[in-house]
Amino acid sequence: MIDFTEEQIERYSRHIILPEVGGEGQSRLLESKVFMIGAGGLGSPVAYYLAAAGVGAIGIADADVVDMSNLQRQIIHNQDRIGMPKVESARETIQALNPDVKVNTYNYRITEENVREIIREYDLVIDGCDNFPTRFLINDACFFEKKTLVSGAMFRFEGQVVTFKPHADAKGPCYRCLYPEPPPAGLVPSCSEAGILGALAGAVGTIQAVEAIKELLDIGESLSGRLMIFDALRMEWKKLKLHKDPGCPLCGENPSLTELVTYEEVCEIRAAGQ
Repeated sequence: MIDFTEEQIERYSRHIILPEVGGEGQSRLLESKVFMIGAGGLGSPVAYYLAAAGVGAIGIADADVVDMSNLQRQIIHNQDRIGMPKVESARETIQALNPDVKVNTYNYRITEENVREIIREYDLVIDGCDNFPTRFLINDACFFEKKTLVSGAMFRFEGQVVTFKPHADAKGPCYRCLYPEPPPAGLVPSCSEAGILGALAGAVGTIQAVEAIKELLDIGESLSGRLMIFDALRMEWKKLKLHKDPGCPLCGENPSLTELVTYEEVCEIRAAGQ
């Protein structure tokens, strides 16, 4: 167990007095490494709360820069940082909050060539991206590298959170058990086309952070095999039971996917043909 400094004892006191966490659990968090895809609407609250909790190393991948339209929901950034790479803006905010946290930045696109090498160095992966090709890529990479994946998504007034860890639970599904293939390009509108309630990102991202901390501490009941859906207009949370698909091309009984693939080119071809 880590020998805490007096400042750390004070900073993490509300964790340490929890029997489910304690000094041993807080030491575990300080020694943990989490990789996040996206420093946007979902990544903002996730990064904030993981940093506040004392997760020792946070890797953040995002190739975008801060834009004025981001500030309605991406609370880790501010107006003075418009034009700055999002990963650098996030790093500044995190380090101002908690100097215990090491921030690794990846200011480039995550692809099939680099994703496995990156996530191999982390204990857990959080998906806060905004496109289907990346979601599938991250899911597949986590499956091959045996990493737990906490996935979040949102659209207009609805959000969802689910944990995937088929490597640890023989009955647990992966993302492809729900969606075997990405939808055709243009079928699902982006946030810029359909809109998004800014505060929804806080609700969904915070649940992702809670779930990630539980997984790192190995406490409570996992969202593996359960999809949590939040309807902000009705102010309702509901959970759906998810089942492993025996015919899943990735984690099923006779998998057809044995290496990473990218769907971006396919999506672009479909879009060009419309």
